[in-house]
Amino acid sequence: MHLEILYHDDDLVAINKPHNLLVHKSRISAQDTVFALQLLRDQIGKYLYPIHRLDRKTSGVLIFGLSKEAAASIHNQIQSGEITKTYLAICRGHLPQEEMTISYPLTNDRGKTQDAITHLKCLRQSELAIPYGKYQTSRYSLVEATPKTGRYHQIRKHLKHIFHPIIGDRPHGCSKQNKLFLQKWQMSTMLLHASELKFNHPTTNQPIAIEAEFSNVFKRMQSELELVI
Repeated sequence: MHLEILYHDDDLVAINKPHNLLVHKSRISAQDTVFALQLLRDQIGKYLYPIHRLDRKTSGVLIFGLSKEAAASIHNQIQSGEITKTYLAICRGHLPQEEMTISYPLTNDRGKTQDAITHLKCLRQSELAIPYGKYQTSRYSLVEATPKTGRYHQIRKHLKHIFHPIIGDRPHGCSKQNKLFLQKWQMSTMLLHASELKFNHPTTNQPIAIEAEFSNVFKRMQSELELVI
C-alpha cells in the first residue's frame, strides 16, 4: 500500500490515512499486521515518532514527527488546545442549521470521566425517497465537527448523544442505517474524515494548515445522498 503524503519537511510528515488502517500496533490489534506507522516508515526510509491517533475507520490527516523534539512540540500544542482539528461526517437525520456546541462529559475505558467539548456546524442536508422504518423518506446531514478536547471516540459519541449518529459507525451508530447502507450501496465504511489540521511549525513557529481530500467512498456517498458541497 502506497500512502498519500500531504506534507513533508525535515521535522514532520503528514499523510491522508485511508479508512480501515490502524495507526500503529496496540493491545487490541494483535491480529493485524499492517499499520500506517510501519508503511510510512518504509515508504520514506526514516524513523517516525507518533504524535496523535485516528480511529481505524476514520480517514484523513495524520501527522508524525521526524524527531523527538518535533513530535513533542506538536503533542504539547495538542495538549494545550492550540491545534485546530476539523472533521467532516455524514450523519443520520437533519442537524439544526445553526452552529452548536456539545459539552457532554465522556467516560474512558478505565472508568475516568472527563469534560468533552465539540463544536458542530451543519453544512448541508438532504431528504431522499428511501423508506426508513415508519417514514417514507430518509434524512441525512453533512456536518463539520471541531473538537476542543481530545477524548476517545469523542465526535462519534457526541453525535450519538444528540441522536445523529455517524453512518457506518459501530458501536456508536445506528445498526438499522448501517444495514441499509450495506444492502443498498454495499457501503460499510464509517463516514468520518479528518479534513484539516492547523498548528504552528515546531521549528519556524509559522502557522501550517494541512488538508486531506475525501476518500473515494466518502465522495461516492456524498453524491448518492445529495450532500456534495
